[in-house]
Amino acid sequence: MKRSIITTGDGSKTIQITDWNEQYHSTHGAIQEAYHVFIAMGLSHHPGSELRILEMGFGTGLNALITLKETMTGQRRIHYTGLEAFPVDEQEWSQLNYVEQLQDPDLQSFYKSMHNAAWEEEVDITADFCLLKKKMRFEDLADEELYDLVYYDAFGARVQPELWEVDCFERVARAMKPGGILVTYSAKGSVRRAMQEVGLKVERLPGPPGKREMLRATKS
Repeated sequence: MKRSIITTGDGSKTIQITDWNEQYHSTHGAIQEAYHVFIAMGLSHHPGSELRILEMGFGTGLNALITLKETMTGQRRIHYTGLEAFPVDEQEWSQLNYVEQLQDPDLQSFYKSMHNAAWEEEVDITADFCLLKKKMRFEDLADEELYDLVYYDAFGARVQPELWEVDCFERVARAMKPGGILVTYSAKGSVRRAMQEVGLKVERLPGPPGKREMLRATKS
């Protein structure tokens, strides 16, 4: 499937799947979207000082990178698990300008270490950020009550509807600890209802630039 590098509205780059006309991040701004959805409405909302985070779709590594950046104050330790069935290769991720756009040159070595980290092994990227990349489909998730926070960043329902249905959210809800939080850029009514059907409490929140709403769900 053909993929190309494009520049989004805030100057940060992302990957576009040409055949699907689908991007890894919002065309209105990859970094803006990631910070709003996953940091402002997710990580910053969770009170824990040591968190296990699950990312559904490791992709370009942007969400992991900005989460690592947030740990550099030394106030939190993160165990970060990213699921990805189709990893981005070096030719692609090396063209992405996230470190430049974040204006933090120290992140370059960490970003490279994330992508070069072995799959299926826990790797300490920094003293406060441990990464585990799993090469697997979302549908194969089998963890139970392990994660405090879930970044649900799958491709949209238009191209992968099976990732936004009850069966998938049942697996995710099972993997979340009681009190765990899930955040996603999606605000579709069908997605909200699927989450509610598996027992999650769902709230609509203001969306990132270019999107009116997003969803945050909590496991009771």
